[in-house]
Amino acid sequence: MRTARLAFYSNVFLGSAEQAQGCHVMTWVKHNIRLSPAQDRALIGYAAQRGLTRYKMLGRVVDHGLAAIENGINAPSDMQDMANEIAAMSIRFAELERILDRALFTACAGYSYARQAALGGRRSDEAITAEAIAAYERQRSLARDGAS
Repeated sequence: MRTARLAFYSNVFLGSAEQAQGCHVMTWVKHNIRLSPAQDRALIGYAAQRGLTRYKMLGRVVDHGLAAIENGINAPSDMQDMANEIAAMSIRFAELERILDRALFTACAGYSYARQAALGGRRSDEAITAEAIAAYERQRSLARDGAS
């Protein structure tokens, strides 16, 4: 294990809470920490990516870690709420897809029957249905090709 020395600013308030709002003193505080070799490699890698020294990066890691801990108190419930909402949206999208699919088939069937009536033909319902299904499949194929 490697030991890294960490120095960062800490807010130290002097006096009462009312005084602390407008007046605070910044002082250096030193901490020794131990990093595993994997953590040290990760820290050095992150620092290199950002063009920082590993000590500066370590300060950022501590800042972000403390912020995550402070703000993370509500994270599990927030994540559960988001997961529940995504699941509900997925169900609604599936229902919407079924409705749109049915509307497309109905439009194709209506087109096929209207076309047959306009041409004055006397074809069977089976033949018109086959034509409607073929039109439906063509439209689905065109929609798939347009999406890719």
